Amino acid sequence: MRHLMSPMDFSVEELEKLMDLAGDIEANPAKYAHACEGKKLATLFYEPSTRTRLSHEAAMLNLGGNIMGFSSADSSSAAKGESVSDTIRTISCYADICAMRHPKEGAPMVACRHSSIPVINAGDGGHQHPTQTLTDLLTIRSLKGHLGNMNIGLCGDLKFGRTVHSLIHALVRYPGVEFTLISPEELRLPGYIRSDVLDKNDIPYQEVVRLEDALPKLDLLYMTRVQKERFFNEEDYVRMKDFYILDAKKMALAPKDMYVLHPLPRVNEISVEVDSDPRAAYFRQMQYGVYIRMALILTLLEIEVK
Repeated sequence: MRHLMSPMDFSVEELEKLMDLAGDIEANPAKYAHACEGKKLATLFYEPSTRTRLSHEAAMLNLGGNIMGFSSADSSSAAKGESVSDTIRTISCYADICAMRHPKEGAPMVACRHSSIPVINAGDGGHQHPTQTLTDLLTIRSLKGHLGNMNIGLCGDLKFGRTVHSLIHALVRYPGVEFTLISPEELRLPGYIRSDVLDKNDIPYQEVVRLEDALPKLDLLYMTRVQKERFFNEEDYVRMKDFYILDAKKMALAPKDMYVLHPLPRVNEISVEVDSDPRAAYFRQMQYGVYIRMALILTLLEIEVK
């Protein structure tokens, strides 16, 4: 039995197979419409979510399976003090696979050690968000045609942004990747990721504060929101939340083939006027998220569709 805790759980070759499967699902949805009949996905979300929870549920429904679960800790026995390990033992009696989001780093790892069904980490604190990373990789490959040899700008909350941390871990395995890290001093990429991932793998990167300085040389811009829920006090959040706003004027500085991604939800870091720009790919990114999660469910359940 296999789980997904980190994007590093899959080799580059396995990721290619997963993305190829997602591409076939996109092209031939009817072929997979009954692949998971009789199977149940449990979504255990101890933290609010729209896209991640609903896209997992949509993926399972598209495969002909069923869904169950909860959307907040308050609506589960966690409110009574039940441990993650006891919850997953119980859920293993009801479902065939589960997706878990939890505010505490490492909670999904605890779950998988006590589970008798595959566990998907759907986000744990500021640590990892592997299914978003799989979504990002599929989106980039679909839009650019490859995953290597590009300068990727990561902008916004690089300190707490688990999507950014997961994406860096995944992309350093591809040749010719370099990063431009765009953030205020207070939200810089953690030192352990710079040293243990970027420096250790000899990945070129530069850190800048001004988005305008970075845009002309980027192949891809990955925007993130400043996450209110990760701040310890309101004052720091208010001071940081409007530090970057991508608008049409700034987009004019970017190359004609530079796509903009965002894991969503956005607050105001991307102006709505950018939505009509053909380089704005964040809503297409959400659709790719359903395809890759369908592929992941099939892979973890070891279901092959001929």
